[in-house]
Amino acid sequence: MKSVVLLYDPRQEEVVEERILPLFEQHLKLKIPFNNELKINLDEEDFIVTYLTDEQLKEFFPIAVEKNWRIGLLPHPKMVQARQGFGVDSKLEESISHLLNLEESKDVDLLMVNGRPVFNTVVIGESLSLMTGSVANTGTSRLWIRAKSFFRLFRRVKSTRYKIILKDKEPLDTACIGMVIVQHGKSNLISRRILEDSFVNDGKMHLIPLAPKSISGLIWFGISSLFRRQGNRSLPPFAAHIKTGLVTIESNEPINYSLDGALMSAKGLELEVKPKVIRLVPGKHLVTGDSPSAQEVFKVKVLPRGEERDALSGRYLPFIYHASTDEFKWLFTTLRENAKATNSYLVLMTLSTFIATLGLFGNSSPVIIGAMILAPLMSPIISLSMGVLRQDQRLIFESSKAIGLGMLLGYLCAVFLTWLTPLNISNEEILARVRPNLLDLGVAVGSGIAGAYAHAKEEVAKTLAGVAIAVALVPPLAVSGIGLGWMDWSIFLGALLLLFTNFAGMIMAAAFTFLLLGFSPFRLARRGILITLLVVGLVSLPLVLGFLDMVKEKDVISKLDGHRLEEVVLRDIHVRQVKPLRLSVKIIAESPLNESQIRNIKQELEEYLGEEIELEVTLGIKVM
Repeated sequence: MKSVVLLYDPRQEEVVEERILPLFEQHLKLKIPFNNELKINLDEEDFIVTYLTDEQLKEFFPIAVEKNWRIGLLPHPKMVQARQGFGVDSKLEESISHLLNLEESKDVDLLMVNGRPVFNTVVIGESLSLMTGSVANTGTSRLWIRAKSFFRLFRRVKSTRYKIILKDKEPLDTACIGMVIVQHGKSNLISRRILEDSFVNDGKMHLIPLAPKSISGLIWFGISSLFRRQGNRSLPPFAAHIKTGLVTIESNEPINYSLDGALMSAKGLELEVKPKVIRLVPGKHLVTGDSPSAQEVFKVKVLPRGEERDALSGRYLPFIYHASTDEFKWLFTTLRENAKATNSYLVLMTLSTFIATLGLFGNSSPVIIGAMILAPLMSPIISLSMGVLRQDQRLIFESSKAIGLGMLLGYLCAVFLTWLTPLNISNEEILARVRPNLLDLGVAVGSGIAGAYAHAKEEVAKTLAGVAIAVALVPPLAVSGIGLGWMDWSIFLGALLLLFTNFAGMIMAAAFTFLLLGFSPFRLARRGILITLLVVGLVSLPLVLGFLDMVKEKDVISKLDGHRLEEVVLRDIHVRQVKPLRLSVKIIAESPLNESQIRNIKQELEEYLGEEIELEVTLGIKVM
């Protein structure tokens, strides 16, 4: 039978007498109110059960460690941190029943910071709300809690320089907005959903530095956290993870931190896990490992160092992160190579236009798509967008030269093939590229974003953007060359407008993407962005008219298709021209129509549409 010594908060005498003592019954040996000069003589089989606050437990634990007492914890109303950290049930009756029924105690670790016990969490700087948003579970947290955490991300936060010192490793000199330190990942509210293979008796703690590089990065993380699936276990993308038994944290400034919710400050922090120093009857919800893993973890790749660290240290996070020279050195090397008009580039440009022109004459979409894949124009266009963004005259000149030579060869090839080909009638593939509108500008913008993003991210294959960008360039270039060869200025100018629309849209979108990814400060990019916006604005004027014409065309088709006039039905409506309105219509009738009847149909259509039309009629006889 257990011999229980109850150590309790003297301010809770009434609760002890009415609720706790009756539950222990014959097991109770002694009840002692807690004070700072605690002196107890215990037998080896005695079992100390505490009903104390977090602060009282912090004073009691060093004594328990020194005396090697076997202890159990009851949920005091002000024992919030220890209850979470040691898995104690919040219901008093169930907690007492658990302690009396569980015979075996466990030797568990105790995390210390500057000599003080840690029951739950140490938070340095701005960290807790971010981690809470990261691990919020849709099964246990309401959406408004996530939303509240999300809006906290809009606060101005500052990165601080820290030196993290570990045994047998080079000191880690970095900058972050804060850190979260927990002893284990099994009962802590913040860590239990993201730290696996972690126990209260494995001799290790978990240090999680948070190093976002921009406010926009935090906002994007917050948006994804709002809709994170239940059970998703992951650290934020800007969080490092160190698992160790001893760590020292230093800073040039006083370190403000929270120890189990209590605000403190120190010149430096020494955190150490004292292995197996507490003989504890585990709480109902505390999980201990049978074979604890002693393996250390040192995942710190996301932490800034060098020039990147210096740019962030001591400053508020920028809304958009500006990449360091080291980070975009490889990108600029690639873009300068891509801006050159090499022999391979010129050959591929000629071949892609050759294939696209033949595909257009043959009205063959598969052939045109093959030409799109070969087209190399994507590379110098992305280089030009970066040159415009950063006002790099050399990059602008080289990429413009490559684009100009490529277009010249493309035009020569398309015109030459047009002269050799006896076909001189426009087909669907050709006509589809002579009436550009705002939708084409949208395609160009999407292609520019894809190209810039693929170049900026080494892990993304460049070919993924190659097709998307080439789609918007080679066909209109070839169609424009065909129009020039036919001396048909409507086809030439229409396709040329589409070509320049795609150029302007892609350059603007790629420049904006590079700006948002941090490859240029706004003060340097402002002029280039304004120029691209102006060009796109000018190009958009005729595109708006084209879009309105397309809307009108679709409206006319929807009104007339299937429309019945007396004994005839209209089918297969095609708008050949919008101004003036020229329609191609198939009329289904039960008997042949004469010229007078067709003119009457034309007049009725004009009254129905409210404007004059030119009508091309195909007559179909319905036979019963």
